[in-house]
Amino acid sequence: MEGAVKHLIPGIDADCGGACACATCQVYVAPEWQERLPPKSEMEETMLDFAPDVKPTSRLSCQLRMGPELDGIVLNLPKSQH
Repeated sequence: MEGAVKHLIPGIDADCGGACACATCQVYVAPEWQERLPPKSEMEETMLDFAPDVKPTSRLSCQLRMGPELDGIVLNLPKSQH
């Protein structure tokens, strides 16, 4: 999320500043990347309950910690965030 905000990626509003309290940074993670991510926390699951257009591949980008192991990750945005 921080990288998206820093680089002004449209659709990542991050209203809560990364506190996992708003779901305005929802992304869809490409299926081939799902296994490389840690499981969703209970807090993330709860926030996704309030997000529009949630899919099984939905994650809150504020909860994803980027590192070399995720270099090349494919993330898409819900149409509702465009």
